[in-house]
Amino acid sequence: MRTAAIAVTIPKLTHYTIPSSTIINPLKLNENSEFSWTPLKHDSVLTHSNSGKLAKHWMEYQGINNWEGLLDPLDDVLRSEILKYGRFVEAAYQSFDFDPSSPTYATSKFHKNSILTRSCIGETGYKPTKHLRATCGIQLPGWVDRGPSWVSTRSSWIGYVAVCQDKEEIARLGRRDVVIAFRGTATCLEWLENLRATLTCLPDDVVNVVGPENGGAMVESGFLSLYTSDSDTCPSLQHMVREEIGTVLQTYGDEPLSFTITGHSLGAALATLAAYDINSTFSDAPMVTVISFGGPRVGNQNFRCQLEKSGTKILRIVNSDDLITKVPGFVIDNDDTEMTSNQALNVVGLPRWVRKRVEDAPLVYADVGQELRLSSKECPYLCKEGVVSCHELSTYLHLVNGFVSSNCPFRATAMRVLYKHHRQKLGSY
Repeated sequence: MRTAAIAVTIPKLTHYTIPSSTIINPLKLNENSEFSWTPLKHDSVLTHSNSGKLAKHWMEYQGINNWEGLLDPLDDVLRSEILKYGRFVEAAYQSFDFDPSSPTYATSKFHKNSILTRSCIGETGYKPTKHLRATCGIQLPGWVDRGPSWVSTRSSWIGYVAVCQDKEEIARLGRRDVVIAFRGTATCLEWLENLRATLTCLPDDVVNVVGPENGGAMVESGFLSLYTSDSDTCPSLQHMVREEIGTVLQTYGDEPLSFTITGHSLGAALATLAAYDINSTFSDAPMVTVISFGGPRVGNQNFRCQLEKSGTKILRIVNSDDLITKVPGFVIDNDDTEMTSNQALNVVGLPRWVRKRVEDAPLVYADVGQELRLSSKECPYLCKEGVVSCHELSTYLHLVNGFVSSNCPFRATAMRVLYKHHRQKLGSY
């Protein structure tokens, strides 16, 4: 068993990720021309090319075979679908009211039916059916409520559910697709939840459904809190997701159907929890796929095993220069069978205080799903500095749009790389 370097959430990381206003709009950096995302000419985010291929093999593109043979080099149809789901997440950001002085702060600026059209992401063929909200479960001292309202905002709009209704799009996809899209961290209390990095057991209602073989599956405390907490005026995100999925299954359960859950940053973590919850709650659930961008770690190795047993397919889009994808906690490089809660951790070579920390607090995480690894440093159009810029959703969309393969990381350099290989090949004769 080999232990990777520690990556615990610490004040230095907070310094880079939380500005003085405590609020980040992950789309605002697009105003800087160095970070603007300009799609390459022959790609359209919502392209309808190769529609026959997608319709015929849609389960492969949803990850039934863990995207084998589609990631390196990146298949163009899969690229288009990844970008499409990224734009659904972008719509969640565009719809959120980031202005603390606004009376509608932390809500959606748009009516449910107009989220996609007013977010200017183009024609999708999907119709939003439900707003989703997340509630912070942190207990704060009473004096916090006497401060600015944006500091103590517990429940906030986090995303939406949209169902594909367009007949041509359904034909192109080969099934009716249901999207759940989550934005990333925005409010003060969401930031505090992110910092609760210790692992905690899944709630009884999920454990009871999964069964006793659940074997110590644990997830990050703050993410679970945002997913399961409720208030007097707002049901939990978990309740809203389950309610809407139940309605969708009742309405469309007799036709080819897929659930695609997508999110960025915090939204990626919530997407993973929601996917696990859907597969654990609904025995008749269709294929559930997660497309995540810049997501942090979510749970331990047993949680990963339970995800795999449930049939949940996860494609993590990771920028190797993005620190958020390296937190929280430790990662044990071990693909063996499940670890029990009593199994000792091999942390040889780490300082004594680190070993003590591992023993005293559950901080051992495991990466989940299949990974598409990209790098800002390989892109000739992106600034090579800035922790925040590496985590931007727009950066991720730009990298996906240009990625070719691990041997030729970016399309703009493809001809040069191919020419170099051709010259080397000629020289070997």
